[in-house]
Amino acid sequence: MAESIHDVQRRINSTKATRQITAAMHMVSTAKLNKIQKQAVGYQDYVSKVKAVVMHLSQSHLLDDNSSSSLQSNRPVKKTAYLVITSDRGMVGSYNSSVLRDANAFIKERTPNPDDYMVLAVGGTGADFYKHRGVNVAYEYRGVSDVPEFNEVREIVKTVTTMFNNEVFDELFVCYNHFVNRISSRFRAEKMLPVDKETMSTDAANDTQASPLTAEYDTEPSDEAVLQVVLPQYAESLVYGAILDAKTAEHASSTNAMQSATDNADDLIATLQLHYNRARQAQITTEITEITGGQEALNN
Repeated sequence: MAESIHDVQRRINSTKATRQITAAMHMVSTAKLNKIQKQAVGYQDYVSKVKAVVMHLSQSHLLDDNSSSSLQSNRPVKKTAYLVITSDRGMVGSYNSSVLRDANAFIKERTPNPDDYMVLAVGGTGADFYKHRGVNVAYEYRGVSDVPEFNEVREIVKTVTTMFNNEVFDELFVCYNHFVNRISSRFRAEKMLPVDKETMSTDAANDTQASPLTAEYDTEPSDEAVLQVVLPQYAESLVYGAILDAKTAEHASSTNAMQSATDNADDLIATLQLHYNRARQAQITTEITEITGGQEALNN
């Protein structure tokens, strides 16, 4: 019985140590989530203005000429690229598995033939997942900051747009988990390249920043010069917004996972403590019985 009590006490101490770790990680994840949410709110003001400008350009027919910008190159689709955003680490609950499951379903629906697509992976989990399954991972980026800065995205956007201009692929979709609230997230797959009316149609229908136009723009110095500046900013805003959104969903999932782990540890400690108290009570009862029996033997 003493050995059993010792084992239970050892499990209690071990579980308490684990609980301290998960509770600390929950606090860290919560702090990261609060910080990135503040940054995301400020960024929304910028991205809404960029989207409004491009939507207005689309409505005024400045995007009709595919020769104005290399990002508008609307050519026959021979190869499709999917930019899949995952985390670099674990302990984020079902975040990675959810993104990869939905991304795979989206990819198979659009391009059933593996030779017709490639994956551009942002995050080590996604890169390793697709590499182990023999998928063509044409580009990978690891080590995205917990609260990513805008300059981090420039390298990704530069590489992606260069590959598009060099006709490595003909269209690009960004696949990630969109942060809904601290409890839930939702998978999104958005077309980023080429930038054309098809790409803008969904945003133009949903974004209230871009009001319908009845007149065309007069641009200086030229339509081409304006688009050469605005469209790269639009592409950067799409990728950075997706990464920021995905990181927010990742931190929310990590917060929930660590809270769940802490709660489970509390429940396990309570159960083990009950077992310990019962075992200790049984041991004390046995000792009292033995002492009483010995005393009665001496008296006789």
